[in-house]
Amino acid sequence: MARIGIVGTGFIVNQANQVIAKNPELQVSKILTRRDPDTVDNFNRAALTNSLEELIDNSDIIFESTGDPIHSTVVVEEALRAGRKVVTMNAELHVTTGSYLQGLGYLSEADGDQPGATAILRNEALGMGFEPLAYVNIKGYLNHNPKREDMEYWSKRQELSLVETTSFTDGTKLHIEQAFCANAFGATIAQDGLIGGQVEDINDTDHLVEAARKAGQPISDYVQCGTAPPGVFILADSDVASALPHYGPYEKLYTKGRLAYILLRPYHLCGLEVAKSLMAAARGAPPLLNNGEVPAVSIGGIAKEDLTPDTLIKHAIGGFEVRGSALKSADNPNHVPIGLLNGARLKRKVEAGQTISFDDVEIPESRALDIWLNELKPRFT
Repeated sequence: MARIGIVGTGFIVNQANQVIAKNPELQVSKILTRRDPDTVDNFNRAALTNSLEELIDNSDIIFESTGDPIHSTVVVEEALRAGRKVVTMNAELHVTTGSYLQGLGYLSEADGDQPGATAILRNEALGMGFEPLAYVNIKGYLNHNPKREDMEYWSKRQELSLVETTSFTDGTKLHIEQAFCANAFGATIAQDGLIGGQVEDINDTDHLVEAARKAGQPISDYVQCGTAPPGVFILADSDVASALPHYGPYEKLYTKGRLAYILLRPYHLCGLEVAKSLMAAARGAPPLLNNGEVPAVSIGGIAKEDLTPDTLIKHAIGGFEVRGSALKSADNPNHVPIGLLNGARLKRKVEAGQTISFDDVEIPESRALDIWLNELKPRFT
């Protein structure tokens, strides 16, 4: 039985914890929290700890899901250096420091969120001889600059934190996920900011097929479609499947006389699917996906409004000063990854729509900042 150490006590962890408890191959050993254990509900109090050392000493595999790339960088690095396998549901970590951390040991994102769901679907597609053209996230609603009062309303209604609600709505989480997929699968993005676009049906995606063919390699992108399920799909070529009749989920999409296919995974079940990835790690399976050695695609912070000198960016991911947008790292060498902008203070005026650079802000010292400047930035510059 594999001992599972958990980092975090949020919604995803709560789901995963309950599923792990039903699994005879897994056992939750310790749960690391930054809160007072006596104030944490829904978890076994005896398992709760504030000590990273205690977590590592009592675990074979670490599951991390905090969404905080600064904190999680420290935790994951220590766990990997101690020889523990680490499974995450934290795309924010991967696109910030994951390309460094993956070189330290076994680091994998879990199935359950969109990147993991895309990885599962990609493995199936490759196994059937399909050649991916585009990895596509389905977004139901998008507003790059939502009002605070609207986000507070939906936060309460959906029982999510204000930060989560805002990052989901303004596209930050979406862009993080698609940057992660691009890096994980050796793909690219067709343009900074992605292509996106609102479509009536996921069959209306010939623009992404053409963009991928023009790029000469698979791309990672999204569509906004209110009629589609909350999942992911892959646009793909196949010389073999073209000779077969139409079957179920493999829709045929014609674009300028060339055939492509839509392979759809119509769901992602977040914390409910984590245990599958933990069992795979325990059985010796390779990582499902991580950010690769070079962060070819990153997430810049785009000012939502004109920002004045001395403005404090309290929450970069899910705040109201900036939003995240995918960009090509090599073309934007001085951008600040949005995961590093928490607590940053502006040194000069930044106009709405501008990408935050290292010249614009003072950034708090952290292990994540050190890794980006000294380990990762040299890889793409």
